[in-house]
Amino acid sequence: MSEPLFKGFGDKALPFLKALDFHQNREWFLENKELFEAHLYEPLGDLVEDLIARFEKAGLPFKGDRKKSQFRIKRDTRFAKDKSPYNRHLSALLSPDGSKWTETGCFYVCVGLEDYRGCYAAVAWWQPKGELLTAMRKSIVTKPEKYRAMVEALRKNGLELRDSDRLKRTPRGFDDVTDADLIEALRNRNFVVRHAIDPGAITAPELADDLFDFALRSRPLIDWGRSIEGTLVTEVATL
Repeated sequence: MSEPLFKGFGDKALPFLKALDFHQNREWFLENKELFEAHLYEPLGDLVEDLIARFEKAGLPFKGDRKKSQFRIKRDTRFAKDKSPYNRHLSALLSPDGSKWTETGCFYVCVGLEDYRGCYAAVAWWQPKGELLTAMRKSIVTKPEKYRAMVEALRKNGLELRDSDRLKRTPRGFDDVTDADLIEALRNRNFVVRHAIDPGAITAPELADDLFDFALRSRPLIDWGRSIEGTLVTEVATL
């Protein structure tokens, strides 16, 4: 058996982000770039590679690349009120097609300061396109037993389906739905399960085991969304 690639983030990973939050200038970042790469960037690349290999063996649809899956530490401030040039976190996203911009049916991991994003992982159908979101809502109404079975399976796995960006009103066309749990589901813009990461545990290689276990426990959500997505693709192909 090959030795695990991921050894943990460096012990200066979070202290670096805290210092970067204070300095927020290019000169300081360039002076400390080697620290960033050794304690954050390269370990996150190792974690991505480690998880990709595990996901493939487990049949989980999360693909990516140690470099291309990582989001830049430098911020795009063109349309932001906060003009700070650097993020206070480093993150990566794995998806069915390997793109970090494909946020439907994806796995996301973030290492950051508690006052900002913190340290966590998530599996999500995030901001699905209109056709897919509508298909998900129709499935919730026409096949409530499948939706409820998915939610219950997640609950048994210690996970809660959530959306912090839920609509305040039931979307048009679903006004006749009366079941409270289905109304709540119909108001979702996103379907997400989240796993908090203890900041003190990021330097340990066991973090990869913890995240892989979380991904396995999230499978009911992924399978539910993929079944709807697959049906939608088939319907479009037959038009």
